Amino acid sequence: MIDELMKFNKEFVENKQYEKYIAGKYPDKKIAILSCMDARLTELLPAALGLKNGDVKIIKNAGGVISSPVGSVMRSLVVAIYTLGVEEILVIGHYDCGMQNLDVNEIIKKMENRGVSEEKIEFMKYCGVDFDKWLSGFECVEESVSETVKFIKNHPLIPSDIHVDGLIMDPTTGKVDRI
Repeated sequence: MIDELMKFNKEFVENKQYEKYIAGKYPDKKIAILSCMDARLTELLPAALGLKNGDVKIIKNAGGVISSPVGSVMRSLVVAIYTLGVEEILVIGHYDCGMQNLDVNEIIKKMENRGVSEEKIEFMKYCGVDFDKWLSGFECVEESVSETVKFIKNHPLIPSDIHVDGLIMDPTTGKVDRI
């Protein structure tokens, strides 16, 4: 698969197809979006919100959640605010999310079935990884988005003038609901 991607990229660059995507590093709309990594949202989310390349900073992860106050998501938001001029943060969850009702024990069994030894899993626990917290999903997408919004608003490094809002998207139609 990588060979196909590299071949496409070579032609993309040679034909200057990148030109329509040229944008600055500062988001034109001064917005950062935290969203799920679900493949259905890759093009749908920007299209459904009328966004073009360069308008916003998009941070994606499993479930669009924050698992640590000092993890990569919060780091990215802090950098976006203090160095890239972000003034607003949108947390966008979606219906039919793979993180909903995720079973941590099932994931660990799949790890073991793929060759990750019990010793390695135990070592990760010894290093402080709480698999129940780190890999846990959520039961209700509305609650998850609300909790993430609250987490960001109450984070000690987020200034009070940053507006934080929560949305939930239908991954088929692109319809968004504000919560």
